[in-house]
Amino acid sequence: MKTPAFLDSIDSQLDWQRAVYKDLHRHPEVSLAEHKTAERIESELTGLGLDVKRIGCTGRVTVIENGEGPTVLARADIDALPVTEDTRLDFASEVDGVMHACGHDMHAAALLGAVRLLNENRDAWSGTYIALFQPAEENAAGAKAMIDDGLTDKVPTPDVALAQHVMPLSAGKIFTAAGPVMSAGDSVKITIFGRGAHGSMPHLSVDPVVLAASIVLRLQTIVSRETEPGEFAVVTVGASNAGSKSNIIPDRAELLLNVRTYDTAVRKRVIASIERIVRGECEAAGTPKEPTFEYFDQFPLTDNSETVNETVTEALTEFFGAGAVLEATPATASEDFSELPNAFGIPYTYWFVGSFDAEKYQAAEEAGTVITNVPANHSPFFAPVIEPTLEIATKAQVVGALSYLGG
Repeated sequence: MKTPAFLDSIDSQLDWQRAVYKDLHRHPEVSLAEHKTAERIESELTGLGLDVKRIGCTGRVTVIENGEGPTVLARADIDALPVTEDTRLDFASEVDGVMHACGHDMHAAALLGAVRLLNENRDAWSGTYIALFQPAEENAAGAKAMIDDGLTDKVPTPDVALAQHVMPLSAGKIFTAAGPVMSAGDSVKITIFGRGAHGSMPHLSVDPVVLAASIVLRLQTIVSRETEPGEFAVVTVGASNAGSKSNIIPDRAELLLNVRTYDTAVRKRVIASIERIVRGECEAAGTPKEPTFEYFDQFPLTDNSETVNETVTEALTEFFGAGAVLEATPATASEDFSELPNAFGIPYTYWFVGSFDAEKYQAAEEAGTVITNVPANHSPFFAPVIEPTLEIATKAQVVGALSYLGG
């Protein structure tokens, strides 16, 4: 790919991007309530002379058609989290209990910047560029909402899809890898039914508290004894709820589980094991009613195409230099981005952008000051450094797109 000379002009628009980023950060909105966020994004796009499609509640899409060539879809998520910010930034959240604690404001600002650069430099590329601003990534509802609202019929079918995410890694670096880079994620609410009784008369009960404890212990064997060493799986019991009073044996208990996997076969096996263990323990306890399983917040596996990742990584390496593009370590967090390319039946790649000041944290640790850990995504202290993160993320979006559109 020929290095795009027009990226040298990015300085002229960075002030605008910084202002957009800070405004989005000040006014965060949770999943499927990103109304003002979507309005701001739409306003910026129409200000560039582009048409905007409203797809999937608060989703926004713009399509730039620029002659013959491939079609590339680039996605940014836009929702915030129900987290109270504690960064003490001068542009910190002004919304009580809501914060951009995962960097989606940075994603949106970077994609807007890429749109502007590509729109103003159409002589440097040929094809179709689709910029998609997706709501509700945090609860795995946004990509599905856009698909259910007819996304695949309302925009041209892309040849490839691209996305990126800021992470608590060294700013100025980009991290790519083929294969699984984000785990599949499943949450499940399990309700087990016992027989209530007075606390002094346990012989008249089927105690769901004891049963829940037995289930929790047995679930630990799924990873330790049923999963082959070297395979990745996580089974977490995040909540166990039963009863309200010390002398009442309740008639039911509720468990909330979270599962993470990198392999579809492992995912199916783990879920089957969970249901087998719960049913088996309930039968052993003599419960009067079968347990119920309610699955929610289900995230697909993010499994990068080897071909697309190679193409994009080569372009990023050529532009940024080999020392700036590193091998990514798969993350155990989850994403719903891959729902979008899967709906079109196209390949994709997803990369990470470093966003913390490595020198600052290293210096603090050496001086023995209070900063000892880098705040991770979803932390109330999560605060990507604007420089150089915003510029790097914007250029990465453009370079990724031009690896297909640049000829």
